[in-house]
Amino acid sequence: MLSSLITDLYQLTMAQGYFRANKLGDSAVFHLYFRKLPFKGGYAIAAGLESALEMVAEFKFLPSDLEYLATLTGVDGSPLFGQDFLAYLSRLELEVDIDAMPEGSLAFASEPLLRVRGPLLQCQLLETTLLNLVNFQTLIATKAARVVSAARGRDVLEFGLRRAQGVDGALAASRAAFIGGCVATSHVLAGQRYGIPVRGTHAHSWVMSFDSEREAFDAYADAMPQNCVFLVDTYDTLEGVRNAIAAGKRLEERGGKFLGVRLDSGDLAWLSNEARKLLDADGFKDAAIIASNDLDEHLIESLVTQGAAVTAWGVGTKLVTAYDEPAIGGVYKLSMIGPNGGPLVPRIKLSEQATKISNPGIQQVRRYKRQGRLVADVIYDETQGCKVPCTMVDPLDPTRQRVLSPELIHEDLLIPVVRAGKRVDPAPNVQQIQEHARRELALLDPAVQRLVNPHEYPVGLSAELYTERVRLIQHARKTRLDRW
Repeated sequence: MLSSLITDLYQLTMAQGYFRANKLGDSAVFHLYFRKLPFKGGYAIAAGLESALEMVAEFKFLPSDLEYLATLTGVDGSPLFGQDFLAYLSRLELEVDIDAMPEGSLAFASEPLLRVRGPLLQCQLLETTLLNLVNFQTLIATKAARVVSAARGRDVLEFGLRRAQGVDGALAASRAAFIGGCVATSHVLAGQRYGIPVRGTHAHSWVMSFDSEREAFDAYADAMPQNCVFLVDTYDTLEGVRNAIAAGKRLEERGGKFLGVRLDSGDLAWLSNEARKLLDADGFKDAAIIASNDLDEHLIESLVTQGAAVTAWGVGTKLVTAYDEPAIGGVYKLSMIGPNGGPLVPRIKLSEQATKISNPGIQQVRRYKRQGRLVADVIYDETQGCKVPCTMVDPLDPTRQRVLSPELIHEDLLIPVVRAGKRVDPAPNVQQIQEHARRELALLDPAVQRLVNPHEYPVGLSAELYTERVRLIQHARKTRLDRW
């Protein structure tokens, strides 16, 4: 159970502010989205929803939480939170509705991954935790999908536990990496909790604990006759391959199975090809060559292009830490407010930066397809609907518009997952989520999937939502005229 104190202090101070301002009857709509695609890529893979829904289902302020909050003080030493507010929190039960993209869905900048609707105070309290859970897993699932794409059909194993950002980060990363396409993890708890296949062999310390490499391999084969991938670069890599072959022959004479070797250093392209020659020459044509050593999608793509004879890739640090971009800029913005139970009215946030201006309304994402390919995504306001044919407008350049044919197949991506604080449907398992991600990527133009300088996938606002956005911007700026 995640503690309800996994939040920023200002969420609680705002909640008390709403309580004091008699805004308990106010309703609101918030959207969670990111402004920019990570890794300078062309797409993202939405992940973390299941973790978020578990948090919502368990959300509660425990007596120990309230006891702690009662100890917090302001600058004058007086209690930060009143006893009446803490009593309110003790009785709080979530009544929110949440609509979301299914995990594993393709997502693009400015598209809501989640839409939260309900009492303003409750929606506010969920902000930080939802961002934490969805941002990180979306980042890692996207990184994994890029690595898997670079591997061009060869297996990718997630080996990142020891370098992950803490124990909780490691568990979330293993789950997200599997959603992104990794076939297995070294992380045993992730295997138990999520049903992810676990893989692993031995470390250099195993070899170093024996008087010779050959003795170490034979001993490991005796101990684990059905799990024999030998790490061969403790001393001399190619000599290690020869010792592995000798141990493999002995193993198979005794009814075991020699599965392959792992390379963890050196020139992986050259060493893998030399290892392949040695293994094939001794009849081990099915033996795998697993490569590791600070790999990422760019290095893997280079090694594949060079013709490296690698069967599978073990990727750790640069996957689970999203090494080249360790955070995604996810935000959670208010778009509608309903004072005192009244009708919802739109809200917009202005900024000197055009990309930081929010979108109003009860937003939905409509995805258009033609002949098995994704064509475009349109963000529209459900209160306005999405006209047919739909005109899509680029909010950063309104001269860029396109009309989407009514003959195109389309679907709305945000589906009900929580109603009145309760889950709508049972959770899919992580294997089903991974398969959904695989199907989604198969629909995406390969040019958008390029690792470097990808083609831009079209995403825009419906003409009606764009018009409403401009109206609100103009109104807000008119009432806040700069004085020179």
